[in-house]
Amino acid sequence: MKSLVTGGAGFIGSHLCERLIEMGQSVTVIDDLSTGSSKNLSNLLTLSKFEFVEGSILDARLVDRVMRDVTQCFHLGAGLGVQRILERPYETLKTNLVGTENVVEAAVKSEVKLFLASTSEIYGKSETQPLTENSDRVIGPPSKLRWAYSEAKAIDETLLEMFRQSHGLRYVVGRFFNTVGPRQSGAYGMVLPRFVSAAISNQPVRIFGDGSQSRVFGHVLDAVDAVIKVFFNERAEGQTFNIGGEEEVSIKALAERVIQVTGSNSQIEYVSYEDAYPAGFEETMRRVPDTSKIRSLTGWKPQYSLDKIIKDIETYLKP
Repeated sequence: MKSLVTGGAGFIGSHLCERLIEMGQSVTVIDDLSTGSSKNLSNLLTLSKFEFVEGSILDARLVDRVMRDVTQCFHLGAGLGVQRILERPYETLKTNLVGTENVVEAAVKSEVKLFLASTSEIYGKSETQPLTENSDRVIGPPSKLRWAYSEAKAIDETLLEMFRQSHGLRYVVGRFFNTVGPRQSGAYGMVLPRFVSAAISNQPVRIFGDGSQSRVFGHVLDAVDAVIKVFFNERAEGQTFNIGGEEEVSIKALAERVIQVTGSNSQIEYVSYEDAYPAGFEETMRRVPDTSKIRSLTGWKPQYSLDKIIKDIETYLKP
């Protein structure tokens, strides 16, 4: 079997490529390296079963050409990260809408099964927790540009279902909740690599807001395992699955945990949202996944504790 991974030079994508190669598959990657890095694929670039194509999913002809030679596609290419979305709102919106449209149309034409990497941002600021796949979406007004990512991904998911009904597209959607681990960059607002990077340098660990907001973090290898389990399960076709960790933690407690686990001398500093983000930001105070659906169907469950996640990021970031 041969897989196409869009965004394969990125954080989750590169780990997924490694897993697919380990499974004996051939893998082709399309990535424009705008947020990913060829360094993430350094272990694969010389392998005969691996091909890297530098290009954009906005290039419909390129996507169509590459899709013809594969049997399945994992669509992870996207503009993401709160910081990046606020700094480049139209660019990220276009990538997430037009890029996905190109991928879906090419997959339909070549009869390729598709995995869509979606996001917990879909749920917005819903107060109903934990969040199930059928939870209502509660998002802010269009003037708050932070929600453009949520809106784009919701349209992406709807697009897949439209093409399933009209053209028989075979697909699975995975909604990732705060996936973290080695290779993740803190450049676009990702909290845990920022915290660990500061801690190992004994620099201030900067919390945006008052730290009372809470999240659940999941290791990237657990996430990849979940993707494999649902994608290759025929009963999962046409369905959506939450993919996330287990331990809910406030951002303040997370900062304290990072300092403790890394043995750092860092102090915690608080930064207002106005100073941390461009205009258009709105916070989500709590986001907790209900992963009972994927557990029930596949038996999947997270294997990495929060402390282990922190240690893995520390190992990766240390000089």
